Amino acid sequence: MVFLHGFTGDTTTWASVTDALSASYQCVSIDLIGHGRTDSPKDDSRYTMDRVSEDIYYILNQLGIGNAVLLGYSMGGRTALHFSVKYPQKVKTLILESSSPGLKTLEARAERRKKDQGLAERIEREGIKNFVDFWQEIPLFASQKRLSAEERSEIRKQRLSQSTIGLSNSLRGMGTGAQDSLWGELGKLSIPVHLLVGELDQKFVGIAENMKKLNPAFNIVTFSNTGHAIHVEEPRKFGTIIEDLLLTT
Repeated sequence: MVFLHGFTGDTTTWASVTDALSASYQCVSIDLIGHGRTDSPKDDSRYTMDRVSEDIYYILNQLGIGNAVLLGYSMGGRTALHFSVKYPQKVKTLILESSSPGLKTLEARAERRKKDQGLAERIEREGIKNFVDFWQEIPLFASQKRLSAEERSEIRKQRLSQSTIGLSNSLRGMGTGAQDSLWGELGKLSIPVHLLVGELDQKFVGIAENMKKLNPAFNIVTFSNTGHAIHVEEPRKFGTIIEDLLLTT
């Protein structure tokens, strides 16, 4: 199983899940470019979905992995979907947690790129700490306030460990506005695809439902009373559901 984290995340965000699954699966977590211990190049053209997918392909080949269960969260889910479209032979099963195929129109992508550029400049201007202060308060993560103080502290510490250039260039190169729309590719996917969403994350519940309309073979799993980051809010339940899905795939 290969795990791809979300924006501001890294391999450590999967630890509670991979610890539980490692008895049954070889778990490989990757720090995507600009995050964790992977380099943060100054050239934002190095952060495109095509280039990042090539990185993942190289890593799998270096590890001797012919194909794998690919699980991605949020930005990592968009990356996993792009990789699956580009290298379908390398993906046995695709699991997308709170993810999307991007924005449908050129106008929507242009508007989002403008917003992502503004956020990237804010990170560079104000620094990581001020950005994390802002980021942890956005509505998308409201349900995480129910986590313990210790858990919230660990999430904050992990976010603060990121680099200014890595996060800003990730927004420029891998942001939703920069990514090509993959809505037209969904019907072509013949591998098993599971869409995991939190009940409280209504935006992504709607996205998953629309994805399934384009490919009825997709399976939607909704976690009750849970928000965007399911594996953070409900790690044990998340791991159990993953095992159940793979046993039936």
